[in-house]
Amino acid sequence: MEIKVTVKQLGKKYPVLSEQKLDILYNDPQISLKNLLKLIVQQQVEAFNAQSFEMEDKDYIKNPSENYLNILTDTGKAGFGSIYNEKKADLQKAQDNAVLAFEDGMFAVFYNDEQLENLSGMIDLSVHHTFTFIRLTFLAGSYW
Repeated sequence: MEIKVTVKQLGKKYPVLSEQKLDILYNDPQISLKNLLKLIVQQQVEAFNAQSFEMEDKDYIKNPSENYLNILTDTGKAGFGSIYNEKKADLQKAQDNAVLAFEDGMFAVFYNDEQLENLSGMIDLSVHHTFTFIRLTFLAGSYW
C-alpha cells in the first residue's frame, strides 16, 4: 500500500524536509499507529540496508552542483551520498526505538491535520490523506 509522508521540523527557516510516497507491506485499510510506525521503519531500514557502502582508502571529494549546495545548507545537512559506517541497521531495534521515541514525545504524528496520540488507535488508510511527522525539540534553560 502506498502512503504519503511529510517530515517537518519546527523552528527552521524551511520546515518541510521532505514529502515522499512510501510503499509499505500492508493491504488492510485499518491499521494501528504502532503497526504503521513499525512498517514505515521497516521500509526505511530495508532501503538503508540496500544501499552500497564505499570501501575506499581515500576520501575523494564529491562536490555537489551549485544549485544543490544551497538546498543542502538551507536544510542544515550536507550529505554527499557516502556511507562510512558499514554496519547494517537492526530492524527490531529501529522499530523499538521509533515506538519509544513516540511514547517519549520526541515526534508528533498527524493524519489529515488531526494529531494521533494513541499507539493503539486505528487509522483509516482508505481515505489516502498525508501523514505528517514533526520532530519536536526541547528548549534548554530554566525558569530562574
